Amino acid sequence: MPYLIIYVPFMKVAGMALFPFILVNERSYRYDKVLINHERIHLAQQIETLVLPFYLLYFSNYLFNLLRYRQHHRAYRRLYFEKEAYQHESDLQYLHKRPFWAFFKICAQPKGRSLNFEPFQNSFQRLGF
Repeated sequence: MPYLIIYVPFMKVAGMALFPFILVNERSYRYDKVLINHERIHLAQQIETLVLPFYLLYFSNYLFNLLRYRQHHRAYRRLYFEKEAYQHESDLQYLHKRPFWAFFKICAQPKGRSLNFEPFQNSFQRLGF
C-alpha cells in the first residue's frame, strides 16, 4: 500500500494517519519503522472501513471512552483501532498477514474474562434476572 509521509512540525502528536498520508511532527520520525508501521495499520483500517466511516467510528469510540474514563490518555489507549495498532506496531510483517477487519477481534471480549455486571445488580434484580 503506497503512502506519503508529510512533516508537520506544529502537530502535537508524533504521528497521525490521514488517508492517504502519514503525518509526523519530527523529520526523523519518517525513519522510525515502528511509528510508521503503527500509522500504516491505521491506513489499512481506514481503507477497510471506506475511510470516512473510520473517522466516525474512531471519534464516537473516543467520545464514549472519554465519558467512561474521564481522561484523554485512557480514552485514547482504549480505542479499538489504537489497541490493534499498538499491539502490532513492532511486528513489521503484520500488515502482510493481517486479517481483514482485524480490529473487530479487539472489540470482542477476551476469552477467560467475564463481564462485570456488579454495578447493575440492583437493576437486574428489579427486572427479574
